[in-house]
Amino acid sequence: MKLKLFIAALCVLTSFRSTAQTSKKRKPNFIVIYTDDLGYGDLGTFGNPVIKTPNLDRMAYEGQKWTNFYVAANVCTPSRAALMTGKLPVRIGMESYKRRVLFPDSKGGLPESELTIAEILKANNYQTALVGKWHLGHLKQFAPNNNGFDYYFGIPYSNDMDRKGGMTREDMFTPNFQDFNVPLMRNSEIIERPANQNKITQRYTEESVDFIKRNKEKPFFLYLAHSMPHVPLFAGKDFKGKSIRGLYGDIIEELDWSVGKVLETLRELHLDENTYVIFTSDNGPWKLFNEQGGSSGLLFGAKGTSYEGGMRVPFIVWSPTNIKPRVEMKMGSTLDILPTLCSIANIDIPSQVKTDGYDLSPLMVQNKDVNPRNEMFFYHATDLFAARLGDYKLYYLKNNPIGYPEKIEKLEKPVLFNLSVDPSEQYDIYGKNEKIVNEINELVRKHKEGVIPVKSNLEDL
Repeated sequence: MKLKLFIAALCVLTSFRSTAQTSKKRKPNFIVIYTDDLGYGDLGTFGNPVIKTPNLDRMAYEGQKWTNFYVAANVCTPSRAALMTGKLPVRIGMESYKRRVLFPDSKGGLPESELTIAEILKANNYQTALVGKWHLGHLKQFAPNNNGFDYYFGIPYSNDMDRKGGMTREDMFTPNFQDFNVPLMRNSEIIERPANQNKITQRYTEESVDFIKRNKEKPFFLYLAHSMPHVPLFAGKDFKGKSIRGLYGDIIEELDWSVGKVLETLRELHLDENTYVIFTSDNGPWKLFNEQGGSSGLLFGAKGTSYEGGMRVPFIVWSPTNIKPRVEMKMGSTLDILPTLCSIANIDIPSQVKTDGYDLSPLMVQNKDVNPRNEMFFYHATDLFAARLGDYKLYYLKNNPIGYPEKIEKLEKPVLFNLSVDPSEQYDIYGKNEKIVNEINELVRKHKEGVIPVKSNLEDL
């Protein structure tokens, strides 16, 4: 028996007690909406002055907006691996300098031994679906249906892949969907190739709404992983040319529409009282593409960097009757989503599964004045780029703040920022804070002792 199936079986056994205790009350539904390359400053509620996001603004007003929320990696594949497993990608071979993400010719993917959030929830009688981008391996053994998802509809990797030979960076600014031979799949079947990306956000939304309606009588987990606003940008006909921010603004406003349709469906079906909806992004904006990339707001850096702009992302959680609306300034991470959702659902994570995540539910749901996460480790591929402890972030490495071309260099001496008073990372205070520097260095030393090098799953060809 595969280790993964064995652990999943244990998960069912250990959950019998909690299931019995909650048999009179249905377990909550979970929806995680994961955008691709959306920046910290791209939403109205996070300060964008020109892009209209009324549905997300309302979602934040009715729910919680977290302002210090991080992904675990600054590019797509490792970030998604961390979300699914609650583990730093470097622990499971999902980081590499040779290949930063998976490609259509990659032979690797998310290790089969790793237990995903979908597998844990499925083992506890949840209906599970992934609608959208996967990017954790396109071969059968790595596919969503073999990683806990009952249903899959989407593109198996980034929307800019499988492109015609000879295309230049400039060609990406005026794309034709036929130039990108990406497959649109339903479970293991390719139903369209190339996928018509002019309709991709609309189709993802329709599939998500349909899944919710089909499973309104059962607990469900929906992972809606939008392909947008990853370049090349494709807006639906009802949104193209509508935003004063240009094509990028059109894309974000269509994503806002999509969120509105999901929340509207929950309200119509009276599922809003028992559903938690999370909205966030997989990393910072792709500033290499100028105005067709997004905004980091007041943060320094972008996708491809481990500065704040590359790894601090917008985060909203909504569940009208279950969480108290507020702006939350304590730290959180996508690493924490797996243990938090399991805790909310009263599901025991198998003892064999060790994550890097914290259960945020005491803070998020129970309104306790606690700080489950007080540190964060920022990797660039397999190297530790920086570490945060409390308000302070200490850098050991540097690179191009727009991420490309990638050239990682060791700093002559570390630099330190107090992110509470200097979120834009402009003022180095390394020389004035020996005590906190020593504390972070000791934290890093202990952390590195526990990180065992493993074979990369991104380099196999």
